[in-house]
Amino acid sequence: MDSKKQTASVSTPLPHREGMGESLQYIDLYTQARQVIFDHAAESMNTVRDKAFEDFKAQGFPSRKVERYKYTDIPKLFEPDYGVNLNRLEIPVDPYQAFRCDVPNLSTWLYFVVNDAFYSKALPKSHLPEGVIIGSLKEYATTAYYHQLASKDHDAVTNLNTMLAQDGLYVYVPKGVVLDHAVQIINILRSDVDMMVNRRVLIILEEGAEAKFLFCDHAADDNHFLTTQVIEAYVGENASLDLYCLEETHSKSVRVSNVYIEQQANSRVNHNVITLHNGITRNKLDLTFSGEGAECDCYGCVIADKNQHVDNNTLITHKVPHCTSNELYKYVLNGQSTGAFAGKVLVEHGAQKTSSQMTNQNLTATKEARMYTQPMLEIYADDVKCAHGSTVGQLNDAALFYMRQRGISLEEATILLQKAFINEVIDKMKLEPLRDRLRYLVEKRFRGELNKCVGCKLCN
Repeated sequence: MDSKKQTASVSTPLPHREGMGESLQYIDLYTQARQVIFDHAAESMNTVRDKAFEDFKAQGFPSRKVERYKYTDIPKLFEPDYGVNLNRLEIPVDPYQAFRCDVPNLSTWLYFVVNDAFYSKALPKSHLPEGVIIGSLKEYATTAYYHQLASKDHDAVTNLNTMLAQDGLYVYVPKGVVLDHAVQIINILRSDVDMMVNRRVLIILEEGAEAKFLFCDHAADDNHFLTTQVIEAYVGENASLDLYCLEETHSKSVRVSNVYIEQQANSRVNHNVITLHNGITRNKLDLTFSGEGAECDCYGCVIADKNQHVDNNTLITHKVPHCTSNELYKYVLNGQSTGAFAGKVLVEHGAQKTSSQMTNQNLTATKEARMYTQPMLEIYADDVKCAHGSTVGQLNDAALFYMRQRGISLEEATILLQKAFINEVIDKMKLEPLRDRLRYLVEKRFRGELNKCVGCKLCN
């Protein structure tokens, strides 16, 4: 059997009814394939599946009239027909042979998720501390944590993911355990036909645990991919989580990612989202402080050109006193690309001594590029220190003139100024080998040379 037919047999085409709306094909799919989905998924995932379906059926996809989705046309993204691997047939790829990450001295524990399935074949010998689990969500997920954070959001895309997701990544770090190496997760999109992928991630850090995660998204084939991803992270008291999400896919990729994080007392979270190559990307972060003395740093950098679209939406909820949040997102937009940032800090009643700073700074390097920015504060406490701001501008003409007077070409001067602008975000990343490598990748990106990481050899 040739690879085209083999992959085609993996795919279940989504049913489609002309003129009945984008949501109906997914309602029909679930109705027709419910038992197949249940048969190939864990009980803990199945227990919440029907409720998510009923919620999705009642609400459908959000239009741009919904405040948190005003900058991305979600129904349009989900309108095309894609294949879905509901029968969990094997995808023909060996990522351990195909992938070589060229990030010097990163020294990570390396794992793979192929489309939406944890790749368990030929796992390297584990040197994880006792009690630490990194594996298939299908095998390890428990009802005590799965979908407990995400369900509070009542988000249509999250409900769709919960309806259809059958596997993903599970991480558990017990009380007091510190991972001395970062955990690197390579998400590989692989298919010979247009494919929809529904990926799930569950991270549990108990009291005093510490861990760093680097998620890298890559596309191994030049087909259209639609990815929904839901990440739930529980960060216990005095625990520490570093979460880096790097996207390097291609122009035919649509990615809708919802991240939910809950922090307990005196915990620390460092969340970074980096978009270097994409088609259409919509990232949502919901972070909640549930214990006093917790703090988070949320950073994002976006480089887009051509017709790429990147929309970052954040909500940080201060439910308790004495918590600190910092946000910095920077965009550089070229060509006819579109960027959007909507960030909201919600300080609830009684959350006194809150400290919050939100900043969004953007460069539109061409007249055709568009940036939408909407930083917001909603405060119901009177003893707080909160600030927010945003800027949208073009490269400094005086700086360009100064550099050209010293023999630097306009193209080179433009690249140097864009690099300096975006490096402020990269410099805040605490994983030093990744930080150094990103500076190199960003420069390659601005020069139009970056297609994928040097040394990243994915099967075609």
